[in-house]
Amino acid sequence: MGGGSGLHKLTFILLVVGGLNWGLVGAFNWNIVDKLGSNLAMIVYILVGLSAIYEVVIHPKACRYCKPGM
Repeated sequence: MGGGSGLHKLTFILLVVGGLNWGLVGAFNWNIVDKLGSNLAMIVYILVGLSAIYEVVIHPKACRYCKPGM
């Protein structure tokens, strides 16, 4: 993955945070991100959304399981 591996790790962490937050909201109606305050929560939501877009774009090239011939 080259120079993008740091960005990939960051986006992966943000997607995990987003996924766990959704799970907690669905299971317990408890939103961790909203506990950060409205401005910081908005930033986290935007970063999670951008992370999802980034991963969708780079995934076909970066994923060792999704590469052709694997």
